[in-house]
Amino acid sequence: MISAVFFDVGGTILDESREFADWADWLGVPRHTFSAVFGTVIARGLDYQEVFRVFRPDFDLTTELARREAAGRPESFAEEDLYPDARECLTSLKDQGLFVGLAGNQPAHAEATLRDLDLPVDVIGTSHGWGVAKPASAFFERVVDAGGGVASSILYVGDRPDNDVRPALEVGMKACLIRRGPWGYILDPSEVAERCLFRIDSLVELPSLVATHNAVGG
Repeated sequence: MISAVFFDVGGTILDESREFADWADWLGVPRHTFSAVFGTVIARGLDYQEVFRVFRPDFDLTTELARREAAGRPESFAEEDLYPDARECLTSLKDQGLFVGLAGNQPAHAEATLRDLDLPVDVIGTSHGWGVAKPASAFFERVVDAGGGVASSILYVGDRPDNDVRPALEVGMKACLIRRGPWGYILDPSEVAERCLFRIDSLVELPSLVATHNAVGG
């Protein structure tokens, strides 16, 4: 039985298109060029920050975030950046009596912003707040603790086979892979994806899948 569902943030409930466009503008790079390089970096299995270093070899994320803040152009997101199916999905799962949480790799400002969105969730965890980032097993152990301590009763939903699905499965959780965002389309290692409990193209699909799974006793 699934008693708790946790969601990755970027690429899963949050559309990062505007964020990536803002970074391209900040670096003075055409958005199309930035996107093309981004896709190449993902396909090669590199850390996403390597995208920035292609255009600025000395790029340091912490430094650049501070510079953007000082320039009045901080990295940010808002209600309009949520995927249209996100809020409804969270609400539907809560209506089933499930424990619902967010847990993703997010910088310092993100947790407060997520709380300000007043999403129907029971807990919000971030890599900055927890002091550990995906795909480290310690991150997913924090998810298990936050979700009640029984890994097999927790479903983790994310767009990345490498950062979301594989490490969630390794600590004993169930996993759902959503195919959207750059990682969702470019990465799809079959040996990982085939181990998912669910594979979906939209969060609209998830509540009924979970309800059916629980109705037949897991």
